[in-house]
Amino acid sequence: MSTTSKDRLRLWLKVLKATKAVESEVRENLRRDFSTTLPRFDVMAALMQHDKGLKMSELSGVLKVSNGNVTGIVERLVEDGHVLREKVEGDRRANLVRLTPAGKAEFARQADAHEGWINAAFDGLTADEAQRITESLDAVARRLENGGKA
Repeated sequence: MSTTSKDRLRLWLKVLKATKAVESEVRENLRRDFSTTLPRFDVMAALMQHDKGLKMSELSGVLKVSNGNVTGIVERLVEDGHVLREKVEGDRRANLVRLTPAGKAEFARQADAHEGWINAAFDGLTADEAQRITESLDAVARRLENGGKA
């Protein structure tokens, strides 16, 4: 294994370690400050991007999780008054879900706090360093998404 290869392997392990640490911090902060979970936050974030709502299957696709995973989360958000679930006309099996006004307000509070937590987690990086890392990781993702081609 070449020195470059070993350096890249170490980089991958550091990216994983940092990801796990940041995610753990975010999960704990959501639990402590909002009595919620990261999956609920993720569902609300996805719905915030789709004002007219999403079918449950579309929501699962956006989140890249199974319909079963999303169903329980949506059910709790409905009980909390943050999400509406409506039948889709012409498709008895499909449900459309969207944020309620209360859900939008609650997500805005959570998203504001989330941004602060992420900013604090990356506080040791300058704006230029953050930009360079972002561009490098984007390049890796694009190459892999294109079947290994640049």
